[in-house]
Amino acid sequence: MTTNTLASLLKPSSATDDSIIIPCGPTLSYAKYSEEIERVAGLLVGAGMRPGRAVSIILPNSLEFMVLFLAVTRAGAVAAPLNSAYTLDEFKFFMEDADSQLAIVPRGANLGRDAARNLGISVVDASLDGSSIVLSETGSTLANSADAQPPSESDVALFLHTSGTTSRPKGVPLTHANLMKSITNIKNHYELTPDDTSIVVMPLFHVHGLIGAALSTLNSGGSLAIPPRFSASTFWDIQRETSATWYSAVPTIHQILLLRADDDNAPHESFRYIRSCSSALAPVIFEKLEGRFGAPVLEAYGMTEASHQMSSSPMPPGNRIPGTVGHATGVEIAIMDMEANGDLQQIGDVGEIVIKGENVMHGYNNNPEANAEAFVHGWFRTGDQGFLNSDNYVTLTGRIKELINRGGEKISPLEIDGVLLKHPSVAEAVCFAVPDEKYGEVVHAAVVLRDEADQESIRTHCREQMADFKVPDVIYIADQLPRTVTGKIQRRHMVTAFVNPK
Repeated sequence: MTTNTLASLLKPSSATDDSIIIPCGPTLSYAKYSEEIERVAGLLVGAGMRPGRAVSIILPNSLEFMVLFLAVTRAGAVAAPLNSAYTLDEFKFFMEDADSQLAIVPRGANLGRDAARNLGISVVDASLDGSSIVLSETGSTLANSADAQPPSESDVALFLHTSGTTSRPKGVPLTHANLMKSITNIKNHYELTPDDTSIVVMPLFHVHGLIGAALSTLNSGGSLAIPPRFSASTFWDIQRETSATWYSAVPTIHQILLLRADDDNAPHESFRYIRSCSSALAPVIFEKLEGRFGAPVLEAYGMTEASHQMSSSPMPPGNRIPGTVGHATGVEIAIMDMEANGDLQQIGDVGEIVIKGENVMHGYNNNPEANAEAFVHGWFRTGDQGFLNSDNYVTLTGRIKELINRGGEKISPLEIDGVLLKHPSVAEAVCFAVPDEKYGEVVHAAVVLRDEADQESIRTHCREQMADFKVPDVIYIADQLPRTVTGKIQRRHMVTAFVNPK
């Protein structure tokens, strides 16, 4: 079996150790976990799952997700996890774009199941019987097993989508080699060992939770504590029960834990370290985290196209500089001046952050135009603006791409514009990012009406078309929208026009 694939992720030396701990549920040893992965992979192959094709996994953070993800990739198929909060139309788009052959869903009614059936995609139900996964199709338990052929490192293992500056999300295929490189980079950088336990608070359908926390911990022989969802009220109980040594989260979650720390009797000395990623962490929150929880805070910088992590603050005794996202971890990072034909900048000069590395995707799925724009002189353009200091620490200064970063969720403004314009009373629409202390950024929008409507009715319309995190918090009803002399709407002027008018 190829050693540089997810099939080799789990270490035989950890066979008797705990791999996955479900609070108020089962605990799996590495030996049992490995057995379940092989058994479930065989059942999926026996049910007709083919290698090289995508499988939509629509499961919450759970033992079922962790077994199914590695079982799908073990059999050479492509895992395509999806957010359970998507609408029917969103599920259908993502399944079609990935060319899914199968959808794996929880038992019971759910929109993922409905979307798959509408598209003629086979559906398998996943449930738990003790510590074993039960799979069923059209009410019958899967029992026929077939040999699962091992994947190769060049095979695609994970298929995700990332929103860009267009309304169409871009498909990101990541190979086994991409993922294993990122996992190894993270494991080595944070010095993870079998003595470590991580509490998984980020969703596993996202690279932050999946790569940044779960798979990197498993590759070290450590343990994962996986609650079904983040709950501040139970977080510290889980930490005490499992002796967890670290967790990774977006700033919003860090802030919630800080606000509740005294009420929840949080310890003043807790983790070996705390990791923050997916959104900027304010220096004041950095200082409060370290002061209250008695652990070094390490800021990281990642993106889906790079299989998650690109840079991070160093482990102690390395220097942690609030406001930076540390230095490169297993990749090359440079600053490019796109106005000068892709020339690389000097230390301290602001420009576009570009990267190279084995963890970087080879290209977007069936999107030559996006690939031509994304890769310049062998460098991948992140769409983020920043600079390097003399120690090669990365400081992010803004985004070149028009993404709205709400608590780590990247949202395409053109996608929201398109939904707003579907409302029968909306003639013109533009959404934009507004700074927010809790989420980093939130979504606002301005509309010009053709018929009578109010803010709430338009937001209700949006909820029917999009996941809740994309729905504008505030909608401004305007007589006209600011434009350039050529008639173009300038998104960057919206905050001044509507939120902070002079």
